Amino acid sequence: MLKDFIPRLYQETILDTCIKKNTLVVLPTGMGKTAIALMLAIHRLKNFPNSKILFLSPTKPLVEQHLKTFKKFLDFPDEKLKVFTGQVNPEKRAELWHEAQIIFSTPQGLSNDIISGKIDISNVSLLIVDEAHRSTGDYDYCFIAKQYNKKANYAKILALTASPGDNLEKITEVCSNLFIEEVEIRTEEDPDVKPYVQEIDIKFVKVDLPEDFLGVKKFLENCVKSKLEEVKKLGYIPSFNLTKTELLEAQRKLYGELAKGSKDFNAMKSVSLIAEAIKTEHALELLETQGISQLINYLEKIELEAGSSKTKAVKNLVKDLNFRSALIKTRALYEKKIEHPKLVELCKILKDEINNNNKSKAIIFTQFRDSVVLIKKELDKINLLSNTFVGQAKKGETGLSQKQQASMLDEFRDGMFNILIATSVGEEGLDIPSVDLVIFYEPVPSAIRQIQRRGRTARQEKGKVIMLIAKNTRDEAFSWSAKNKEKRMHKILQDLKGKFNGFEKQKDSNLTKFIDKDKIKIFADYREKGSDILKELMELNVDIKLETLDSADYVLSERIGVELKQVADFVNSIVDGRLLEQLKFLKRNFEKPLIIIEGTDDIFSVRNVHPNAIRGMLATIAISYGIPILQTKDSKETAALLIILARREQEAGKEFSPHSEKRISTLKEQQEYVISALPNVGPQLARELLKNIKSIKNIFNASEEELKKVEGIGDKIAKGIKEVSEKEYEE
Repeated sequence: MLKDFIPRLYQETILDTCIKKNTLVVLPTGMGKTAIALMLAIHRLKNFPNSKILFLSPTKPLVEQHLKTFKKFLDFPDEKLKVFTGQVNPEKRAELWHEAQIIFSTPQGLSNDIISGKIDISNVSLLIVDEAHRSTGDYDYCFIAKQYNKKANYAKILALTASPGDNLEKITEVCSNLFIEEVEIRTEEDPDVKPYVQEIDIKFVKVDLPEDFLGVKKFLENCVKSKLEEVKKLGYIPSFNLTKTELLEAQRKLYGELAKGSKDFNAMKSVSLIAEAIKTEHALELLETQGISQLINYLEKIELEAGSSKTKAVKNLVKDLNFRSALIKTRALYEKKIEHPKLVELCKILKDEINNNNKSKAIIFTQFRDSVVLIKKELDKINLLSNTFVGQAKKGETGLSQKQQASMLDEFRDGMFNILIATSVGEEGLDIPSVDLVIFYEPVPSAIRQIQRRGRTARQEKGKVIMLIAKNTRDEAFSWSAKNKEKRMHKILQDLKGKFNGFEKQKDSNLTKFIDKDKIKIFADYREKGSDILKELMELNVDIKLETLDSADYVLSERIGVELKQVADFVNSIVDGRLLEQLKFLKRNFEKPLIIIEGTDDIFSVRNVHPNAIRGMLATIAISYGIPILQTKDSKETAALLIILARREQEAGKEFSPHSEKRISTLKEQQEYVISALPNVGPQLARELLKNIKSIKNIFNASEEELKKVEGIGDKIAKGIKEVSEKEYEE
């Protein structure tokens, strides 16, 4: 099945381990991790010819990149290889799943398909997890791996990364979440890899900040110092010389105190002062590492916010004399068109590079979109062909869709421009094989990101990396930090070699055993898809049914409908009036309605709402509506509570519908109820249909075109109504 590909010895050695055990493969960028996945996929298909292979990648460009690699080196029918991304709707994905044998997918949509039952992963003989270092926290890789490990008839997991993490805890978490039994590690220094590693010439180019910059810097530093000295005097921090991480931790602790009901004025004042310090620290970072254009954009944005914001930190900050002085001096520098010396050095480096070889390709990495725009502008001035490569659009910013990203990379490969200016979206896994030069506009304090940036060059021949550093700034600290983290990562990986014993498969919890005997069914509103609660319920073997529910987020029986609110959403729904309307629907449709408020935030401090308004609503819910209110800490606790409630209700084994029959007494209500139960209709559209087409009989007899004349009815809903009314019932 392999074509035009001869594996290297280390790839065959690693493959042998992967065949036997779930394996985490750590290989330098460009050393052929995908080739190992390809060979293992062939092996699994030979052993399980009717099974499927599932290849997960975090982004659409990476998904399509792996598809191209498989098509190039695998003698396999193209129609059996399919791509799943968010751009393919769930119904189409379900259809393609049955047709395909090798599926390349992003994790988010697939996670929803597993929850909704649209796809069955039991017949997948190999799960490949690309950029496996992402398998931490609540990232969808973790959920999919757990479901796969539980349901697959012949499970095998292959995890791929160039940099799994810079501490043992992170690497251990990745291995645990992916059920890894063995780790295969190769570095550039290993004898079987070394012959294939291309040399990288790494150069540090240091620049001095101009005197004018130092003047602005002094004002910003004084601003930070004055805020933190005051917090120190109040006794909430040990020193005013703290890192950003330490400041955020101090702020978190203060928020915790306030959330417990503390009304201490000094604590509230300190929270505000720390917020001011953090904002000013960010301004300092822009000045030191980016430039005047980026800084003025940020400072003026804060000044603009102060005019409309109710946040004291923003209002106080713009009144601060040091902040005002920094803003005025920055404005003057911007008007004089003075920029960071890095920018001048960057243009010189690139001009020399392209003059020496007009076919040379370079990637510039920078943290900030403002810097991407500025660099592009400066390169245009000196007639260098460049393009910007950023993530998808954020609020108030422009961006590239994943389709545009893929198209731009094709143009870069084809030589339509020489220089790619990228944010972090360009760091991970992109297949750009012939980049001659990588430039760090600023160092990053992360081993993973440094390795990924550097790995964009020297894939086929010698490459160059240039790191721009402003002297006596955080650039030097970040460069040192990343270097030491990378050393630590390599040491940890070397220590793991030969000592890794794997992770035991997670045992079912007591709750899982409790519910396995008679499987519980819970109906969830389709808008809950992808929620952590549904993932928890899936883990506990609950039969989840996603429906368009008339009211409630979860239906546990004919009697119980549950409205779930996060703490902040509960308060917001009081303010905007949604809650009362939801309570009416809940009370009307269920004999035993229930409100669950999830989260540990203090309900009285998440918004500037008078405590009596919240107490009044709590009293209305409990007394006027007679609806119980329960509180849970997190999604795990909510899922456990839903299971206990559902179990009590479903012990008799009686089937139930998510559409309650409570209080449907009038003919009008009965008609609305029948039509609202149709696919994707619900109560509002039911009333529109009946108002326009007059009767249930007329609705069932209407053509799709007639149905679509009703406002809110599109192709999908019209087709669903016709299917329900015309297709024969199958036992």
